[in-house]
Amino acid sequence: MSRLSHSRRAVARKTDDAYLRELGYEPVLTRRMGPFGNFAISFSVISVLSGCMTLYGFGLNTGGPSVMLWGWIVVGAMVMFIGWGLAEVTSAYPTSGALYYQAEQLGGRKWGWYTGWLNLLGLLGAIAGIDYGAALFTGAFLNLQWGFEPTPGKIMVIFLCILALHATLNLFGVRLVSILNSVSVWWHLGGVTVIVGALTIVPSHHQPADFVFGEFVNNTGWSSPLYVAVLGLLLAQYTFCGYDASAHLSEETTDAQVSASRGIIHAIGWSWLAGFVLLAGLTFAIQDYAGTVGTATGVPPAQIFLDALGVGGAKALLLVVIVAQLFCGNAETAAASRMVFAFSRDKALPGSHLWRQTSNGTPRKAVLLSVACAAVLALPSLYSPVAYAAITSINVIGITPAYAIPIFLRVKNRHRFQPGPWNLGSWGVTVGTIAVVWVAFVTVLFCLPQTRPDGGALVTVETFNYAPVALLVVLALAWGWWRKQGSSYEVPAKAFDRSASRYEDEVV
Repeated sequence: MSRLSHSRRAVARKTDDAYLRELGYEPVLTRRMGPFGNFAISFSVISVLSGCMTLYGFGLNTGGPSVMLWGWIVVGAMVMFIGWGLAEVTSAYPTSGALYYQAEQLGGRKWGWYTGWLNLLGLLGAIAGIDYGAALFTGAFLNLQWGFEPTPGKIMVIFLCILALHATLNLFGVRLVSILNSVSVWWHLGGVTVIVGALTIVPSHHQPADFVFGEFVNNTGWSSPLYVAVLGLLLAQYTFCGYDASAHLSEETTDAQVSASRGIIHAIGWSWLAGFVLLAGLTFAIQDYAGTVGTATGVPPAQIFLDALGVGGAKALLLVVIVAQLFCGNAETAAASRMVFAFSRDKALPGSHLWRQTSNGTPRKAVLLSVACAAVLALPSLYSPVAYAAITSINVIGITPAYAIPIFLRVKNRHRFQPGPWNLGSWGVTVGTIAVVWVAFVTVLFCLPQTRPDGGALVTVETFNYAPVALLVVLALAWGWWRKQGSSYEVPAKAFDRSASRYEDEVV
């Protein structure tokens, strides 16, 4: 579906800046990112070497190998439907605001407002999840190298240092971000090849195929295999987040109406393939399942590297993973900061006059706000052993519904939707409907408790999934800020077709 048909190519395309003005915005960001760079930022944010690796231990306990491998295939297929639907809407509305601008144009001001707040929650949760995962892997490397004890406090310090690094890199502008993302693509593909190749060639023992694709493990405390299996989908669904980065960077991309849409689809497709190879390679190489789950490093993939390759090989592969995770976090910081900038440009955030400012074409204050909020979201990790899974759930339940809203509105208002040059033609409604149903399912799923403590209690402070609380807090903040400031929120309608592109507000 990513190949443009003759009828799609027939849709006329204007210059990027001219079309942006017709959408209601004066260009202020630097447009220096090409099609490959746009694809690279979404591929870097999805980052199979971040999502798959950091939640691999969660997967070992929540369904085990069979759920990880088959879940990856199923979730990847469903995410392709979301990607196709989002790419079609992005082609029509290529702005930094992305999802919330699309929702506003297709449904009205309140739709745009709440979509923006959900998108913002998901993006900030993604920065926290990615960089905290990188801190965990860094702690595991330091443990192997110098006997470093990866306590929650020490991991938090590493996490804050990584956040500071990503803030600094993003302050230099989109050109550096684009170069780093281009390098990131080859680092990820090369890294997966090296890791899987080493785990295939070096160990003398590998798990049989019936173990990799058929072994079910339940260490959650819940008795229902079905419940545990669907919880295990978090690994794949969390990894397949962040491809809206291509849309958020569209105001800095050339030929944005096509490049951003293709960037979304190609990033999902290549990640789907690379992630499956990586998960299979890791799982075949497990030498001691119980020892991997209970590893002293705190990172099960590190234990797989140790058992299969020895200390030297483990440290080398950990460095490959850590660098990939740093690329990922840097790309996500760029995407989140553009969302903060765009939402503030339309006066939707407290202190919008600060966050919408740019310096040399870069929203530097928006960058700083993004990393500061990510730091706050990760603070519960200091006292809760399941907080990291909750952080990843925040990413999923914030950003995934935000993906579905503009797709839902495109289906609902199908006769009003004006497609861009990349579109699905007659398949748009079918694809969009499947995407929305899947999103509704996973949103409910990841609000549920993920582990059950010993002693019969359903939930304790240590095992509580606080992701729904974060979601409710953000929705409450959005509702309160709407009542106070909603009258000043004004997303521009298309300048050339204002009457057709703005609809009456609907109750949300």
